Amino acid sequence: MKKQISIRIFRHYFVILFLTLSMPFFINSCQTRKEENKPTRPNILLLMSDNHSWNHLGAYGDPVVKTPNIDKIANEGVKFTHAFCASPSCTPARAGMLTGQDIWRLEEGANLWGILPNKFPIYTDLLREAGYLVGIKGKGWGPGSFEDSGREIDHGGKQYKSFDEFMSSNAEGKPWTFWFSSINPHRPYDVGSGEQSGMDKSKVIVPTYLPDNDITRGDILDYYLEVQDFDDEVGEILESLKESGQWDNTLIVICGDNGWQMPRGLANLYDFGTQIPMIFYWNGHIPGGRTVDDFMNLNDLAPTFLEINDLDIPAEMTAKSLTNILFSKESGCIEPERNFIITARERHALCRLNGVGYPGRAIRTYDYLYIKNYEPDRWPAGDPPLYGDVDAHMLHYPSPTKNYILANQHEPGIDKLFEVAFNKRPAEELYDLKNDPDLMNNIALNESYIEIKHKLADQLNNYLLKNKDPRVLGQKIIWDSTKYYATHDFKPKPNKGAIDIFGLEEEYNYFPGENNQYLKNIDPSAQE
Repeated sequence: MKKQISIRIFRHYFVILFLTLSMPFFINSCQTRKEENKPTRPNILLLMSDNHSWNHLGAYGDPVVKTPNIDKIANEGVKFTHAFCASPSCTPARAGMLTGQDIWRLEEGANLWGILPNKFPIYTDLLREAGYLVGIKGKGWGPGSFEDSGREIDHGGKQYKSFDEFMSSNAEGKPWTFWFSSINPHRPYDVGSGEQSGMDKSKVIVPTYLPDNDITRGDILDYYLEVQDFDDEVGEILESLKESGQWDNTLIVICGDNGWQMPRGLANLYDFGTQIPMIFYWNGHIPGGRTVDDFMNLNDLAPTFLEINDLDIPAEMTAKSLTNILFSKESGCIEPERNFIITARERHALCRLNGVGYPGRAIRTYDYLYIKNYEPDRWPAGDPPLYGDVDAHMLHYPSPTKNYILANQHEPGIDKLFEVAFNKRPAEELYDLKNDPDLMNNIALNESYIEIKHKLADQLNNYLLKNKDPRVLGQKIIWDSTKYYATHDFKPKPNKGAIDIFGLEEEYNYFPGENNQYLKNIDPSAQE
């Protein structure tokens, strides 16, 4: 019996000794396999449309617009259903994306046609410092002055004439990031081009905040045609990527910068101004064929791109990386804490007396949208009669839907559409998304929703306090007096057609009087 016990003890001792001596081998083998499977630093291809709402792609269910190239990537990749920009305005939306920060933290960067001070870290610079080749085609950051921001080149990177030229410039074979910033589907459109292309007016889904008539339907078709042009551009670039042999090591992101250029869209904190398409694809690395319902912000791209490259995320970034979602195999809601989004607005186009903006903040959940308007006495759509924060801000190019609403604003049925798009708004707005998806009925004063309104207002305020918004901290507000680089907007000149239709003057002046102090503050050519 003792002999059997001794044999078992010896065997046990031998196994322990063998495992102890062999452990470094097993650890090294596991590490080797892990390193072999770890992807090399990916290239990053960002394909961005301009003024493009989330639901106007085939992959998002639009029955008219044809976008086969984008749809294929969406079907094989990860499609987000609740993606938003930080602000419904090109310059701050792109500034938020580059910095990964809420726009009120970016000083002048919160405004259109301004600057983005160079002191804020941006992902393109951080990737360049890590050895990436960085380039763009198109608008990139802006519109605004990157020179007065303290930079020699656009925040997005060096400009190239095409993706092919960019790829040809990479003689050293560096990992790269390229931002294709399309001009589509930004207005102006060629009026009638959509219908002439063969698209069917009768199949257009007209939201209830727009008049449902041939004018609006034709206008939407013209917009759709430019969305299809963007899809063609995406297809050409993706084909070039495949031919380069770098398809499997390139993270592809397809998105918009903000909502469409229709009344209640661009420059508004409604979904039609802030909700965007967002699609990710990385062949062999990101599990595809998924639809994700978590809320995400365009700002989240910056920390995502950095984390995928094992780079430190600057502490200043308020956005959160999406890597846990992207590398998951799940669909639907993946991270429970991503159940709301915060958006903000300061000055969009210069379209009010003395160049002031229409500031607001909003919180969007799955069920509700709550908006806080800080200056309800101002015109949200810009001062009449031009209403310059809607579509053609100087009425200098065709804007059929806007013009129709303005021309028929007193007609039954159109009066309501004019009111929600152009008239002044109260300090608080609340919308029940499940019962009112087109946000036509403000229920902020409805007693049945008072508790919900207070809860959302508190949640919004707590977020703004945590992330140091000057508007809730009682700090100096600079955005009504920062420089505006499109100086031709100071004295807008409507086109002849608009002058004839609405009885307009040939020129308007947003800075009347001699030695206007507001103009001295805002004009970039004025003496310091």
